Parts: sequence; structure tokens; C-alpha cells
Amino acid sequence: MFVPMRFTLGKEERLKSKKLIGRLYEEGKIIKVFPLRMVYIQAEHTSKFPAQVGVSVPKRNFKKAVDRNRIKRLLRETYRKEKHTIYEAVDKQYVFMISYLARDEWKYADIEHKMKKLLTQFITEITQDEK
Repeated sequence: MFVPMRFTLGKEERLKSKKLIGRLYEEGKIIKVFPLRMVYIQAEHTSKFPAQVGVSVPKRNFKKAVDRNRIKRLLRETYRKEKHTIYEAVDKQYVFMISYLARDEWKYADIEHKMKKLLTQFITEITQDEK
């Protein structure tokens, strides 16, 4: 059903649909592992991948676009390296948005560790929901 996984984060794996994003924030469930927050829903999307992801960093916490873009790049990179855990665990299509909540920039290694925790918590939550 799904495409074999590659360690990339291509165009089809990114969340772009305004309708899906709106639905995500209206109906979505939330998981928090500070400084990350994931809002997710189980939804059919046009991609042939099991998950579409978006990342966001609030302008309120980081005034300069340079800082926001750097953190978004770090979030996408840590997700790209850890997405195989989700791809192996899910059999339905999911859409989620990962937001950065801290007011200062964390080191890459710390964000990577928290991303692993967030994704494993996501997997445990969806497996509990299916039971």
C-alpha cells in the first residue's frame, strides 16, 4: 500500500493542504514532550506515504525569521531521521504538525532526543486507540 521508505523528506511527505491543516487544529489530538508539541489526526490524504508532517515555530517566541527557519530546519531533520519508527508502526494515514514551544534555541542533540520520545509516545497512543 505504501511506498518503500527512504531517508528523505520529500514534497509529498510535507503537509501543505490548508483544508487538512484547518481540520488538524479543529479535531486533532495533542501530545507534548517539551519543547515539542504534536497535533495529529488520522486522515486520508493524497500522498502515497503513511504520514504527512508540518513544522511550526511561533513568531511570538522568535522575532527573527532567521532563527525560526533554523529551528524549523532542525525539526525537519530530526523527524527525517526518525520517521522510520512511524512508518513501521502505522497502517493508516496520519497528518500531524510538530510545533516548537521553547523560548530559546535548543541544541540539535537535545531536539533529536525529544523527537524520538515524541514519536514513540505517538506510536504508543495510536496503538492504544486501535485497541
